[in-house]
Amino acid sequence: MNLGITGKWALVCGASKGLGFGCAQALAREGVHVVIVARGADVLQAAADRLRQDPGVPKGTQVEPIAVDITTAEGRAKVFAFRKDYDIVVTNAGGPPPGDFRDWDRDAWIKAVDANMLTPIELIKATVDGMAERGFGRIVNITSSAVKAPIDILGLSNGARSGLTGFVAGVARTTKLASSNVTINNLLPGVFDTDRIKTTLEGSAKKTGKSVDELRQQRMNTIPAKRFGTPDEFGTTCAFLCSAQASYITGQNVLIDGGAYPGTY
Repeated sequence: MNLGITGKWALVCGASKGLGFGCAQALAREGVHVVIVARGADVLQAAADRLRQDPGVPKGTQVEPIAVDITTAEGRAKVFAFRKDYDIVVTNAGGPPPGDFRDWDRDAWIKAVDANMLTPIELIKATVDGMAERGFGRIVNITSSAVKAPIDILGLSNGARSGLTGFVAGVARTTKLASSNVTINNLLPGVFDTDRIKTTLEGSAKKTGKSVDELRQQRMNTIPAKRFGTPDEFGTTCAFLCSAQASYITGQNVLIDGGAYPGTY
């Protein structure tokens, strides 16, 4: 399918690996020029090289890596100094650590809210009016399945990401944006085959004495699809939400979890 976004410019956050890279790759394969952002310069440059060498990316597609911390005002300033107007923005920040809410002080909450709620809002605020003026815009926020199925030890993430979800539910439905072909949606990943799940399984293996392979299989058995998701399929879903064909989808929370979370709809 031709998604009708060739030649558009996208800002993709957290794009050096995992789900962010999957989104950047899927967009680049559609001929979208991508500005990829992450904190680690070396890993980000390697990701840019992979995209430039990808045979599925059309010739002439630009890939521009900018190594900054997008959760800071300084980082965002550098991104917008490179280019003011983006047609597509994919927000993505690593989730805060798990734990017991009794142990979290004000600073822990502020850090979580700043990264997983306020940073996406700042990026939305900086771009949607220009998108509306040009008659095209797509915002996709990578959040978490915990928004629909909260997990007690992920209270920081539950709280911050739910705040973003509520904000998006309102702003995405404003007439000014929706009638100007500007959509804002959230992608909620379940368990995907990324470094995050590998680290989690390795940690569990040390605590339980079980092998990583055994724990991996046990976790997959809890998912109706009997497997983990892949960054490629996540990225493809992201690209569709950014497409011309998805112009009637806005304010939605798209859960991608292989059927793992019962009772959610």
